[in-house]
Amino acid sequence: MFYTASMKIRSKIILVVLPLIIVTLSLAEAASYFNAVNGITRIAQRFLNFKAAELKKYAENQWDLLEENNYDSRPDMVEAAQEAVSVYAQSILLSDTELFLALDDGGNPVRASSPVELTPAETARLLPLLTEEQGGLLSARIGGMDRVFRFFYFIPFRWYMILAEERDVFFRDANKITVQTVIILGLSLAISALLLFFFARRLTSPLARVIAAMNGITGGGNLGARVEVEYRDETGHLAATFNAMLGELEKAYERIKGQAFQAALAQKKEERIRQIFQKYVPRDLIEKFFASPESMLVGDNRELAILFSDIRSFTTISEGLAPDELVKSLNRYFSGQVDIIMNRNGIVDKYIGDAIMAFWGAPLKRADDPLQAVLAALDMLDAVRAFNDKQREAGRAEFHIGIGINYGTVTVGNIGSERKMDYTVIGDMVNLASRMEGLTKPYHAEILISESLHGELAGLDAEILAAAGLGGPLPVRLLDTVAVKGKTRGVKIYTLRRNLGTEEKRGWEIHNQGMEHYYRRSFTEAAALFGEVLSLLPEDFNARNLLERCRAYASSPPPEEWDGVEVMKTK
Repeated sequence: MFYTASMKIRSKIILVVLPLIIVTLSLAEAASYFNAVNGITRIAQRFLNFKAAELKKYAENQWDLLEENNYDSRPDMVEAAQEAVSVYAQSILLSDTELFLALDDGGNPVRASSPVELTPAETARLLPLLTEEQGGLLSARIGGMDRVFRFFYFIPFRWYMILAEERDVFFRDANKITVQTVIILGLSLAISALLLFFFARRLTSPLARVIAAMNGITGGGNLGARVEVEYRDETGHLAATFNAMLGELEKAYERIKGQAFQAALAQKKEERIRQIFQKYVPRDLIEKFFASPESMLVGDNRELAILFSDIRSFTTISEGLAPDELVKSLNRYFSGQVDIIMNRNGIVDKYIGDAIMAFWGAPLKRADDPLQAVLAALDMLDAVRAFNDKQREAGRAEFHIGIGINYGTVTVGNIGSERKMDYTVIGDMVNLASRMEGLTKPYHAEILISESLHGELAGLDAEILAAAGLGGPLPVRLLDTVAVKGKTRGVKIYTLRRNLGTEEKRGWEIHNQGMEHYYRRSFTEAAALFGEVLSLLPEDFNARNLLERCRAYASSPPPEEWDGVEVMKTK
C-alpha cells in the first residue's frame, strides 16, 4: 500500500514538472529561434539594401560627372559610364551566387554579372514587380533560379538595376538555425526528461525510507513508534520551489540573451560603419565622431594648409582618349594622388572635375601640417612623373599638373543641410589657395605657395625637419607679389623644390637677391642679377620675365606709390 502511494507521488511530480520543462524550453528555443532568424534575415536584407543604395549612388555620381563635363549627350561617354556602373556593380558582389542584372524598359537584359537568360514567363512575372515600384525585399524566378532581390530604376540610363541572391543561399543561415533549433530542443527535452526521472527518484527516496520505517514498525510490532508523513505539503513546497527556480532562470536567460544579441549587433553595426566611411572620411575624423558625436556638428575656425591641384589642358587630353581609357587613366591618377595625401596626414576634401582639394590641420592639428602639405605636393609631382612613364608606354596622353598651397584661418566643420552634410572648409584662405593653383600656369611653375605658408615653413625647427627626413629647409624662390582677381592686397608667391643641382642652387640664390633689389626699386641692379640667373639657367621663364620688367621700369620708373604688386585680371 505505501509502495503504491510512493509511486503515485513520483508520477505526480513527473506529470506536473515535465510539461513545465517542455513548455519553458519550447518557448525559450522558439524565442531564440525567431530572434536569431529575424536578426540574421534583417542584417542580410540591410546588406542587400546597402549595396543597392551604394550602386545607385555610384550611378548618380557617374551621371553627374557626365553632366558636369557636358558629356551626357555623347553616346560613347554614356556607354562608358554604363560600363563603369556595371563593373562597379560586379565589384560589390561577394559570391558567385549573387547576380547583378540591368534590364531596359522592355525587360530585356542589357548588363549582367554572369550569363543569364530570362524566359518569357520569368519576364512576365518580373516586369510587374519592377513597374509597380514595390518596396522591401522581392522574390522572383530569374534565369531559372528562385531569387530574392532589391532594385531601383535609374532614369538617365532607363535601366532597372537588380541586385539578387539565390533564395536558398539568402536564407541558408536561417535554415541552419531551424535545424539546429530542432536538434537542440530535442536534446534538451531528452536530457530534461532523464534528469527529471533521476531527480524525481531522488526526491521520493525519503518516502521510501518512511515506508521502510513504517514496515519495520508494523513488522516489529512496536506500537509506540510514530512517523508523521505530510505528502501534500512536501510535494507542494517542492513544486513551488521548482517553479520559482525555473521562473528566475528563464528571466536571467532572456536578459543575458537579449544583452548579448544587442551587444553583438551594435558591434557589427559599428564595425560596418567604420569600414564603409573610411572610404570617404579619414580614420581620425571617424574616431572623433564616435568619441563625441555632438562636437562634429559645430563649426570651428582653424589655421589650415589648403592644397588645390589641377590637370592642365584636361579638355584637350579627354578629347584625345577613348572614354574607357580616359576613365581608367583618371582612376589610376586619382588613386595615386589620394594615397599620397592621406599618407601625409591630409584630408581629401573633394574632387572638382579633374581637380583635387585637400587640407591639413583638421580634425587633428599637428605641428608639421604645413610641411606635410608641401611634401605631399612634391610627392604628387613625383607620382605624376611615374604615371606619365606608364602613359607613354601605353601610347596615351601625359598628365601635367599645377599645385597651389595656402595657409591661413578658415572655418572647418560639417556644412550642409540635415539631409546632406560634408566635412569641409570654407573661407577667403580657401579661395586664395585655389587662385594660387591658377597662377601656376602664367608663372610656368609646378608648385606655388603663399607668403603665409612660406612663413610657417621658415619657422619650423630642425627637429620637425629631421623627423620628415630633411637635412634642412627646402629650397624656395620668390617669384612675385600678386593681387589675385577680386583682391587689392598683394601676397608674395613662392615656388620650391625638394632639392636643386649646383647651377640651379646658385641661380635661385641670385634670383632671390635680385628680388630684394627689385622691391627697393633698384631696377638696374636687379636686372643685372636676373641676367646672371639666365646665364646659369637659360630657360628660366621667371628670371627672363623679371629681367624684361626691370628693364622697362629702369627706363620708365613706376609711380611713387608702386609697391611691386602685380594685379591679376583673370583667375
